Formats: sequence, C-alpha cells, structure tokens
Amino acid sequence: MDRFEAMRVFSRVVERRSFTLAAEDTGLPRSTVTDAVKQLEARLGVRLLQRTTRHVSPTLDGEAYYQRCLAIIADVEEAEGAFAGVKPKGLLRVDVHGTLARHFVLPSLPEFLSTYPDIQFYMSEGDRLVDLVREGIDCVLRVGEPQESDMVARRVAMLDEVTLASPAYLERHGMPDDPDALSGHVMVGFRSSATGALLPLEFFADGKVRNVTLPATVMVNAAESYVSAAKLGLGLIQVPRYHAQSALVSGELVEVFPDCPPTPTPVSLLYPRNRQLSPRVRVFIEWLTRVFARARD
Repeated sequence: MDRFEAMRVFSRVVERRSFTLAAEDTGLPRSTVTDAVKQLEARLGVRLLQRTTRHVSPTLDGEAYYQRCLAIIADVEEAEGAFAGVKPKGLLRVDVHGTLARHFVLPSLPEFLSTYPDIQFYMSEGDRLVDLVREGIDCVLRVGEPQESDMVARRVAMLDEVTLASPAYLERHGMPDDPDALSGHVMVGFRSSATGALLPLEFFADGKVRNVTLPATVMVNAAESYVSAAKLGLGLIQVPRYHAQSALVSGELVEVFPDCPPTPTPVSLLYPRNRQLSPRVRVFIEWLTRVFARARD
C-alpha cells in the first residue's frame, strides 16, 4: 500500500474509531488496515492511535497527523478534479430525511449515477443530528433551519408549505375563513424531534408571521403518520406541498387558508466544517439543487 492510500486508511480509522468499520468502509481486510497503520507509526516513529479492546482514539500526535492527512487528501482530490473529463469517484455516504429521499433523491438517482458512474452511493434515512465524522457520513440532507453546530449548511431548496384538512373534518367543524376563525378547531399535534415540543400552526399574512396552537387530541412525530391522521379527519396539519400533492389531487385533503400559507421551509445539505468540500459532495450538491429546482417548475 502506498503512502497516500495509507493516509486514507488511517483517516478512516480515526473517523470511525474502529479498525473493523474502517475496513468495511474501504473494502479492505481488517488485517490490511491494521498493518497500514502499524507501518505509518513505524515510519513516523510515533504512536498514532490508542487501542483498547473496545475503543480506538488518536493520540495527540495522531490527531495532528490526521488533520494533515485531511488537508493532503482534499488537495489531491481537488487537483485530480481540476482536469477536464476527470469525474469524482469513490463512496459517497449521505443521510437523508425519509420523505425527501423518496420524493426527490431516489426518483432522480439513476440520472446522478449515470453522470458519475464511478461514484458508489450509500444512503441512510433519518432526521436526527448525526455525528458525521464518527459515523462516516459525508453529508446530511435536512428540512428546517439548521441548528447551531460545527457543520457548514448549504441551502438547496425552499419548500412551499400548506395547511390541510380532510373533507370529513371540514364537514364537522366548518371551513374557517381566516386564522382568526379557528375557535372550536383542533390540530394534529406534531412533536419536534429536536425539542420534544408540539409545533404550532403558522400563518403568514400582511407581512407578519402568526403562530397558533390549537388543542390536539392526537400527537405524532413522523411525517407519514401526520398526513394519515389528517386524512382520517383528526385535525388540521401543515406540511410541505409536495408531501400531500397526491392527496390534494385525489380530494382526500383540502387546502385551508391558501392566502395565509405557512412560511416556506428550507432544505439544506450539511457537511463538516473542518473538511474541504470533496468533489463527490460538491457534484452531489450541484445535482440536488437542480433536482429541487426542476420540482418547482
């Protein structure tokens, strides 16, 4: 194994805190990964990693060497990507909110892989704040305003939101004329995964945002259950329009207050601040931005 590949292997061991996981990520035997690190330590004359039966962590020298390795790897990838006709390659690991994965990413993924045939794509689904470095993820796609973190956020879209209810619900409670006429109405409560609190309904009118919290007999924390509860007539909901488009077309759900919509919701790609943007992640961001732009047209 040449010195540059050994740097890649060592960096993955540091990030994954595991020889076994690093071997899985790089497609190498665990023994090869172990030997590569030992050879680096012998050549440098320092101990790079602290090893126990359950844990692997960098020493002070190892952390310093890891940071230099990241810079060198990024520089080499940048240099290779600068030549016309040279396309990014390797494994791209992305964590995506489930509904975004099914509505936007997966339907257009064949196009991306056709354009970049040497990229291998791994996608996990979730909406929690992941430790990208520790879990070996290159970037995450999230809905909502990014929370303060040590990650860079690149906005790729703004999603239009709508207020919805089922015909059965509106038959029982009546169609309200405006947000001031919501007395006697109920909402399906959506519990934030970040704070655990129920999110209020939001209305934008006359240049101002107004939050309204209605009684909620049913509370959920998943988007699919949220829409399903509304279809069953259990209350008002607010979701991105794309998520309920088929229900709007079929008549299962009806838009309420079209002149006072919630504010659009941002969609962002996040990646570690201490890393230079790799060519794989860069082309993924550019492609995903085009995917969302086409969806709005």
